[in-house]
Parts: sequence; C-alpha cells; structure tokens
Amino acid sequence: MRGPLALLAMAPLLALGLSGCGFTPLYGDAGTGSSLSRIAVSTPDDRLGYRLREQLEDALAHDGSLPPLWRLETAVEQSRRPLGRRIDDTATRYELTVRGAWTLTPVTGGTPLGGVEVITTTYAAADQPYAAIAAQQDGEDRAATALARRIRLDLLRALSGTTPQP
Repeated sequence: MRGPLALLAMAPLLALGLSGCGFTPLYGDAGTGSSLSRIAVSTPDDRLGYRLREQLEDALAHDGSLPPLWRLETAVEQSRRPLGRRIDDTATRYELTVRGAWTLTPVTGGTPLGGVEVITTTYAAADQPYAAIAAQQDGEDRAATALARRIRLDLLRALSGTTPQP
C-alpha cells in the first residue's frame, strides 16, 4: 500500500518539474490552435470537396464568428483503380487515390505556404448498384477524413513559427 501512495504524492512534484523544463504535451495547444480556428477553407464544388471542407473545418475547429486570418484553398484529384478480378472479369475491390494540394495565404497578404498530400484507400466492389455507390462514397468519406488530418498536421508544422497579426 505504501508504494501507490508514495507515487501519488510524487505526482505534483513531477508536474512541477515538467512545467519548468518547457515540456509541451504531444497533443497539447502549442499556440497555433487559435490561428487554426481562424482559417477560411475553400474546396472544389463537388461531393469529395464538400466532405473535405467539412472534415477540415472540424479538424481546425473553425470559428465562423471571428474574421479569418488565413485562407486555405485546396485542389483535389481522385483516381480509381480496380483490384482483383472475378471469373467474369469484374473487379472485387477498388483502390481510391486522392491527391490534395493546399495553399495557405494570409488574409493581409504575404508569402503563401503550400503542400501536397496523397491518400490511398480501398473499398469492396458490390454487384448491386446501390451497394456499389454506397461503398464508393464510404471510400471517399474515409479518404476525405484522412486527407483533412494530414493537411491539419501540415498546417501545424507550417504555422509553428508564423503567426499573422489581426
């Protein structure tokens, strides 16, 4: 019983020691969180673009009540490739590759930042038309979610040393 109590008593001392060394938790707020919420997102006007914008705004915790400091424009290209063949020469699975190029520009002007991310996901091919459409849309949704996560990480890296003034 003495071991757990001693460890519990040491926890505040450990926290004090970590706070003095400049330790920042991996998922903690590193000061860029507030600027991420002030990014206006622009995506292509199609289903995949809509899903990407929705996922990006969620990932960036977009705050529409404040004026944006940045504009994020994305260009999305997708390609679909059949994988595996049945005896009647139809595909059993499809590989969906989504390439997302992004450009982040300060609203006040300045040097834009940019990058490209590529996401690949697969989905099963179905014989019924509705099931095939649902599977394809599910693959697009998963790709949009993964692409938004990757773009958010790129933005965190890019903005770690840059903060525009409102």
